[in-house]
Amino acid sequence: MSAPIAVFLVDDDADFRRIYTRLFTGTEGYRVVGEAGTGSEALRLMPRLAPDVALVDVQMPDGSGLDVVRGMAGSATRIIMLTTFDLDEYVTEALQHGAAGFLLKNATSAEVLAAVRAVHAGHSSLAPEVTARLVDQYRGAPRPQRHAFADTRLSDREVQLIRLIAQGWSNQRIANELHLSTETVKTYLRRLFIKLDVNDRTQLAVLAHEAGLLHQSR
Repeated sequence: MSAPIAVFLVDDDADFRRIYTRLFTGTEGYRVVGEAGTGSEALRLMPRLAPDVALVDVQMPDGSGLDVVRGMAGSATRIIMLTTFDLDEYVTEALQHGAAGFLLKNATSAEVLAAVRAVHAGHSSLAPEVTARLVDQYRGAPRPQRHAFADTRLSDREVQLIRLIAQGWSNQRIANELHLSTETVKTYLRRLFIKLDVNDRTQLAVLAHEAGLLHQSR
């Protein structure tokens, strides 16, 4: 059997940490190795405890969630940011500094567990609601003078797939929409990761947003 996923909780709300501790300790395959109520405390404890995944609130006293992401950059710990709808301005910066994903504060237990499993496996986990807001933000931005994918040859199918990924669609939903098998979608993704030199879906989505790909008529 594989070792339980070691989780670290960072949130200034003690009740929130208590609820999540109960969730993980009561679910097979997870264990809580520590918690912190401030960003500075998290940065002091996490390097020593080396959790697999950390759930980190965006806004906290004495060091924000963004400070934690920056401070843990390059470590093996994968970070999921906890956010609310009014914190969209933090999404892109956190992802650029290495956050593995975003969860809404009102996510269900099943969504939280699935997100932790996904990022532990090396994938990303971006709440569809957060992605939708991010897409809306980029739709209002001016088009770039030069498409960031201009030097990379992409098929119409690959562009279609990237757009759906950038909107937060799951592999299964993409497969249903494009009348493909989920394995074919995964194959496309693996090839795109190599072709575009990205590590996961989140990086691909951010690159698509920054490139203005959602604006393209192609």
